[in-house]
Amino acid sequence: MLEETDNIIGMEIYTPDGVFVGCVTDVVLNVTDGRADGLFVAEPSPVVAEPGVTLGIPFEWVSGIGDVVILDRFPGRVLRDGSVG
Repeated sequence: MLEETDNIIGMEIYTPDGVFVGCVTDVVLNVTDGRADGLFVAEPSPVVAEPGVTLGIPFEWVSGIGDVVILDRFPGRVLRDGSVG
């Protein structure tokens, strides 16, 4: 699991429409179940989030992982207060 996690860190993430979200900076692990719960993006693109926002992307939103991570959904532009604009 650790080796696979290391391979995901640094991958680019894209919305279903091909919009760049950011790069994976960490993987959120559920140690009880031994599975990944989500991806963490420390510096998302300003197109998808206001400056200073960090993103936690639920693993359920991931459509596929290959050379990049493709999401099957993304709520819209995330604002500093956590709402979607």
